[in-house]
Amino acid sequence: MQPHDHSPLTDFIEYPEHEMQTRSAAFLKTMQRRHSVRHFSDKAVDKTIIQNCILTAGTAPSGANHQPWHFAAISSSSVKRQIREQAEAHERGFYEGRAGQQWLDDLKPLGTDAAKPYLETAPWLIAVFSQKFGETQEGEKQQNYYVHESVGIAVGMLITALHNAGLATLTHTPKPMNFLTDVCERPDNERAYMLIIAGYPADNATIPAHAAQKKSLDDIASFL
Repeated sequence: MQPHDHSPLTDFIEYPEHEMQTRSAAFLKTMQRRHSVRHFSDKAVDKTIIQNCILTAGTAPSGANHQPWHFAAISSSSVKRQIREQAEAHERGFYEGRAGQQWLDDLKPLGTDAAKPYLETAPWLIAVFSQKFGETQEGEKQQNYYVHESVGIAVGMLITALHNAGLATLTHTPKPMNFLTDVCERPDNERAYMLIIAGYPADNATIPAHAAQKKSLDDIASFL
């Protein structure tokens, strides 16, 4: 494809306004059922579902359409065990003082601690990596743009796709996360961005009351 080549937009669907209102309200209710959970079932999830959700994330807009992301989908029990061991080691340091008292106080209503058994229990972990630069088809180094913003949009779409498919999720961002690069054997141009746990919620899964408190429209939006 040559620069500036364009194709006609043929797959946009324009709905009647009343249908748009119905669809937007229905999708809001769908997403209001999305919760971060920390108790997962070990029930298997078909690989095709994860593939479709990752492909959905791959449709996200990105700077210059360079798509500066990589998703490492992990179902191997041995790899999940490695991730849990290293993540919990970092988390112990976090909860034993590295975070600072204010941060720890803010986390108390969620009831979190350094133990992360779900990293082994859940059927899938998806490690998301951002790419500082990529390669052209000719193998030359290619600068990426708006990497953090682009990957953030893709992650949001991935979480939405997983929820839409019927799975529960949890976002996990251990600090530092460079061990994920080693465990997943990713190249030097990539940086670990986030770890997403995906699967079915356990029968005893709960939602912290604090997490259910969402800001009102007036708090999060203004219309000018």
